[in-house]
Amino acid sequence: FVGNSTYLDDHGPPPQKVLPFPSQVVYNRVGKCGSRTVVLLLRILSEKHGFNLVTSDIHNKTRLTKNEQMELIKNISTAEQPYLFTRHVHFLNFSRFGGDQPVYINIIRDPVNRFLSNYFFRRFGDWRGEQNHMIRTPSMRQEERYLDINVCILENYPECSNPRLFYIIPYFCGQHPRCREPGEWALERAKLNVNENFLLVGILEELEDVLLLLERFLPHYFKDVLSIYKNPEHRKLGNLTVTVKKTVPSPEAIQILYQRMRYEYEFYYYVKEQFHLLKRKFGLKSHIRKPRPRPEFFIPSALETEEPIDDEEEDDEKWLEDIYKR
Repeated sequence: FVGNSTYLDDHGPPPQKVLPFPSQVVYNRVGKCGSRTVVLLLRILSEKHGFNLVTSDIHNKTRLTKNEQMELIKNISTAEQPYLFTRHVHFLNFSRFGGDQPVYINIIRDPVNRFLSNYFFRRFGDWRGEQNHMIRTPSMRQEERYLDINVCILENYPECSNPRLFYIIPYFCGQHPRCREPGEWALERAKLNVNENFLLVGILEELEDVLLLLERFLPHYFKDVLSIYKNPEHRKLGNLTVTVKKTVPSPEAIQILYQRMRYEYEFYYYVKEQFHLLKRKFGLKSHIRKPRPRPEFFIPSALETEEPIDDEEEDDEKWLEDIYKR
């Protein structure tokens, strides 16, 4: 016991036993990309599978000072494992502050659709109660609340122009000040982080496939997630988070948004392509459903995934093993 007490005196507590699967997962959820639906599922899953779901009450602070980053990383790193931490926060580099880099997961969606969902949600809330937007944005003046979306875009109101429209990329680029500037630097850094630090970035338009892959990659967290998601009781809960009073802007306004969000779209299509490659690798076909009426048809869309290919199957288990070593 003498040796042990010396170790504690010099180094603090002994290192935690390494679990045989990723035991530190961060879901730095992007706003208005289905995250409330996923968090509802995680609450059910954490009870079912006994992992530690660590959530945050801070929803509107995505950029942190260096001290705030250190503090948050320390708090997350000392959570009981296996944990899944979730919060609206731009990517945090744990290794920069001497921590173990966790496995990251996230979901994004078509950038214009995300923007529209947020625009109307801030004003009119969702089906959980028409008044909850008043609590969310109590200081919003009536003329701002009822501001026509086309006027906002065409007359270049701050809410409908850059840098406000540069929203998704900083979640993947990180906390560096340049991550907030619409441009190639932030885009490339975001792509690099997706490749190096994210186990999976799914797209909301194919949520069932996202859940299937999460179940495959992180079974200790997501086993049975799809059956829970498809359960009629849960679907009722999910419908409560649908934004109300959404209207579609004019084709001209959509085209302007598309120009302003060109970096967001380049990132979105990059992630979509990577996601489809993963689906093919694991034999999932892209189900092309009849699209609901929404502004996407004004926007050039990426090619659909082809039939799954079989020639890489022998690598699948090795690929998962590599992830589990991280």
